[in-house]
Amino acid sequence: MEKERLVQTAWEAREAAYAPYSGFAVGAALLGKSGRVYTGCNVESCAFGPTCCAERTALFKAVSEGEREFSAIAVAGGPMGRRDGGVTTPCGVCRQMLYEFDDGSMTVLMASGDGFCETTLAQLLPMGFGPKRLAPMVTAP
Repeated sequence: MEKERLVQTAWEAREAAYAPYSGFAVGAALLGKSGRVYTGCNVESCAFGPTCCAERTALFKAVSEGEREFSAIAVAGGPMGRRDGGVTTPCGVCRQMLYEFDDGSMTVLMASGDGFCETTLAQLLPMGFGPKRLAPMVTAP
């Protein structure tokens, strides 16, 4: 899938965000190595702790449907109803969860109102802690 289309899919997923407390809507589009795209949006709770980010929503959806390898994720966020909030990067928890299923090579596209910037998961999470670090203790999935 072309990068521009993945970013557009993230913008579209953002439309379903439930963000009544922060007013900050985020959408994500996660590209599996199978070619399938999984979308997610942020879902807030008034208690804040149970809130789930768009990236994890997409990841959990993909994993629950059997996908385990990914090549790219696009993230689009900002104040609800606007696209002028600059780029939105995955939070630390989302970076860690994505790293669970990647070696750091995953492309990360972060949308802004006028395009997107591109990086890798390894650049966003240097020296990431992944399943291979536990290899001597347990067998990674």
